[in-house]
Amino acid sequence: MQSVTISNRFILGIVAFSVSFGLSLVPSWDFNKAFLTGVITASIIYGAALFVDKRRRNYEMFVLGSLRKRIKEMEGLKARVVREINQIEEHHNLLYAESQQLQNQVIESRNQRDSLHRELRTCAGQKKQLETEINTLQTEMNNLQKNQTELSNAFSVLTAEKRRLESNCNVSRAEIAQMQSQISELQQEKQEVESNVTLLGRLKPQLEEKLYELRITIQELEVETTQKNQLLVARKTEIQNIQAILNSSQTQLKEHKAELQQLQGQVSLLQEERDSLQNQVWELLQQLETFNSEPLPDNSKEDDTELFPFSEIMETTAVVNTSQADTSDNLPEEWTNFLENLPGYELQVLKAIVEQDNPKPAIKKLAEANITMPNLLIDSINERANDTIGELIINPDSENPEVYPEHINHAKKMIAMHESLMPRHASSN
Repeated sequence: MQSVTISNRFILGIVAFSVSFGLSLVPSWDFNKAFLTGVITASIIYGAALFVDKRRRNYEMFVLGSLRKRIKEMEGLKARVVREINQIEEHHNLLYAESQQLQNQVIESRNQRDSLHRELRTCAGQKKQLETEINTLQTEMNNLQKNQTELSNAFSVLTAEKRRLESNCNVSRAEIAQMQSQISELQQEKQEVESNVTLLGRLKPQLEEKLYELRITIQELEVETTQKNQLLVARKTEIQNIQAILNSSQTQLKEHKAELQQLQGQVSLLQEERDSLQNQVWELLQQLETFNSEPLPDNSKEDDTELFPFSEIMETTAVVNTSQADTSDNLPEEWTNFLENLPGYELQVLKAIVEQDNPKPAIKKLAEANITMPNLLIDSINERANDTIGELIINPDSENPEVYPEHINHAKKMIAMHESLMPRHASSN
């Protein structure tokens, strides 16, 4: 580079010398003067060229120093950019690994959701089957209750007929006794007549006619008594048959109650499984919400509808929540048996004792409606409680009937359960 600048300066000096030598030679044709002017112009131009080159070199050095500073700054910036790029790549790798893990978790959650859907469908099918079975059992229970009422009505009619027949039998027995007394009297008269036959020979045919008539009447009375006895035997056999039918119907009712208890146990198991499944679904929802709260790259924001199907999971949880019924606290098994064995009017008595401060008027009305006494109603409730629970629940010694404090909560729960079940039975009927 330096040789090129020297050659350029040399060429520039030759050109300036030749031009000045030529211009100064043409007017005067003085070679010495022309040569001197050429040397002066060549030295001046060469000095100017040196000055210009020096200024250009200084400028270039200044520019070179600024460029070096700029290069150093760019290199620092490049190092920072490289570090940031490395950090971004590391963050990108971490995000990619996390996205892979989240995709795997989402796939697992989808599989779990599908399995939950299948289990919920099976549970819904089983629930429908149980509802249909319960409805059929309720219809059968209603039919059995109707048959029981009809049988009770028939039994009452038969008891009335039995009483009427017994009264007729008593009347007929009284008549037979009278006839026997008459027969004894007639026999005495016969003896008297036989003793006086010899004396009353003329009255013999009349007495024979009377005896014949009396024998006919006795035979008719004996036939009537035998018919009445046969009727009584037939009535007794009918009553025995009716009692056997009532016993069979009661056994069938007990079997249906046992089946209902088994079905209730299965329903409680299904409810527990449904609660566990719902808890698992809520845990999955919380995990997905925590993941949704973390920052994601733009591509993941575009595909969030595919990776996070919140709408489907929320629909399943909504179905589970709508299908879930409002249930009260579960009663012990002996209290449920006590509720099943307790008649409606006795349950009304227990409700009046629990809810009213002075339940005596309500108990008196219920006793009059059921043709009994208040004390007998309370004793009947205590007997049923003693048979099922093993303890008495009502204190009969107090002025106002009251439930013992240790049983008050169970009694309230039992009444609330009965009141909650009443509209369901009404709607099913």
